[in-house]
Amino acid sequence: MQRAFLPFFLLMLMLVGRLNVARATGLRIPATVKDTIVVRLPNRATLTLTVRDAAQLRQLKNYHLDSLTSQLATYITRAETAAKTASTDQVTMEFYPDKDQPGKNLPEQVRITTHKKTENSSKVDVVLNKAFGLTVTTDEKGVKSYNTANTKTQEQRQAKRDSTRLKELERKSISTSLVFDLGLNSLVNQKQYFTAEGKPETVDLRPGGSRYVSIGLITYARLFGKRSPMLFSIGPEFSFNNYMLNGNDKWVITNGRTDVVREISGRQFEKTKLATSSINVPLMINLQLRDAHYKPTFTLGAGGFVGYRLSSWTKLKYTTEGTTYKDKNHDNYNLENFQYGLQGTIGYRGLEFFGKYNMNGLFKAGAGPDTQVLSFGIRIFGLN
Repeated sequence: MQRAFLPFFLLMLMLVGRLNVARATGLRIPATVKDTIVVRLPNRATLTLTVRDAAQLRQLKNYHLDSLTSQLATYITRAETAAKTASTDQVTMEFYPDKDQPGKNLPEQVRITTHKKTENSSKVDVVLNKAFGLTVTTDEKGVKSYNTANTKTQEQRQAKRDSTRLKELERKSISTSLVFDLGLNSLVNQKQYFTAEGKPETVDLRPGGSRYVSIGLITYARLFGKRSPMLFSIGPEFSFNNYMLNGNDKWVITNGRTDVVREISGRQFEKTKLATSSINVPLMINLQLRDAHYKPTFTLGAGGFVGYRLSSWTKLKYTTEGTTYKDKNHDNYNLENFQYGLQGTIGYRGLEFFGKYNMNGLFKAGAGPDTQVLSFGIRIFGLN
């Protein structure tokens, strides 16, 4: 090891003596470099050798550094001469020791960047074989500094990220995603009906209070190949629907019918709603497009769902003589147990919207308002 480093010491002495500074910058050294040797010479110069691992350090003995030292002196002289007559502040020249002296196991490439000498400092950058190197800088006070850097270009880093995304895309032919939908309910295709007293009636919902929430665990399976943008998805999901009335109306069930009636006792309601919970199984075909870097962009999904009502209840909230009451009553309210319909999604990158249309009626025929449900809103999580 000592014999291998001796030519490096001689090289540094020659560079400092002729040019006041020697600076060599390593090319493409990974950010995870762990092994570094720093040698301080008597003339205040510093030699830094950085390698990726111990194995690369042991390989240094294979280089004929004594021959390289002699050849490098010629290269530096040529670079220095070129810098003196150049019109720019620096000149970069590339040499190929292994081709100049075949069979001596020299570096494949030496790149030397020579900067014109100024009043404050001067430097020469020497890079050996694009693998490891050293950086030494001298200022006007003779103070030395050194560093190493990862010189991968932005294009190379982007190519590596693209390759990683592509491998992940091809590996995950089946994936599972947590889906959280938050939106509103509205009643559509509503027909006027007659209450038990024979009065014509329609249901008027409070838009902001008639909320829809669902959470599901959806499995996606890629169709037609590893890179295909087509996917099939299936549930299950749990959903919660609120149907909050406007004004001072309330939901009641009398004589086997569910009706909306006006409160006549003088009590003023803050909230009056009918709520349901159900389990659904959506089945959809999804299109997911990606950009040139394999990042998801436009998404589109269409399909249907089937489900079953788990529970239903009404809730009244009102205040009397300074006391707030919340009356809650569980019943089936003549709601349909089974439900089915159509649903779809559309989105771009991280933003996605959903729509859900119940094809069957909300209530059983002849036992409540004749209407269907449309739910819509934003999908917080989903296809990725």
